[in-house]
Amino acid sequence: MADPSGRPGRNQWLLIMVLLVPAIVVPLLVPLYDEVDPKLFGFPFFFWFQFALILFAAGLTWLAFKISQAAERRDRGARR
Repeated sequence: MADPSGRPGRNQWLLIMVLLVPAIVVPLLVPLYDEVDPKLFGFPFFFWFQFALILFAAGLTWLAFKISQAAERRDRGARR
């Protein structure tokens, strides 16, 4: 079903942008994770939270990539 704006995959591309925003914004909010405690395996929170952010951002990026592949296929189908 086509989007009323005439762009078939527009909602999917907006979802991709929404998925990628936290991967960009959260690491910039340093006061959010500028702490020593709680420690995990001897690592202060500041360090292990950044490692967790890497995994989080990688997961969001992978999900956005998969959605973009589907959106691209849908856009190509609509152009034909």
